[in-house]
Amino acid sequence: MTPQRSHAYGRVMRTLEELGPAKLLAHEQDGIRDAADSMVFSRDLAASHDARHAYRAIEDLAAQLVDSGRWTAQRADRLLDDLWACGPGCDAAASVAA
Repeated sequence: MTPQRSHAYGRVMRTLEELGPAKLLAHEQDGIRDAADSMVFSRDLAASHDARHAYRAIEDLAAQLVDSGRWTAQRADRLLDDLWACGPGCDAAASVAA
């Protein structure tokens, strides 16, 4: 676990605290929380079916939230960026760049 992933996880949790009760149903909040947990505890997205599946589910949810007018595209994109940053993808990119 890197500090960057930990901070990203915190941003996802803050989003749930700030917007969740007003803009998300309970099962939607649970899905986002589960996806963040799966991503943050994943060591390798290629090998982690659960993390990939959870992220895709939130991509679908984000599209539904935007399509229904419940969220803006910017808010949904920010959530997806933060959720992705919870995962090991950032770690792998940083190690390749180094």
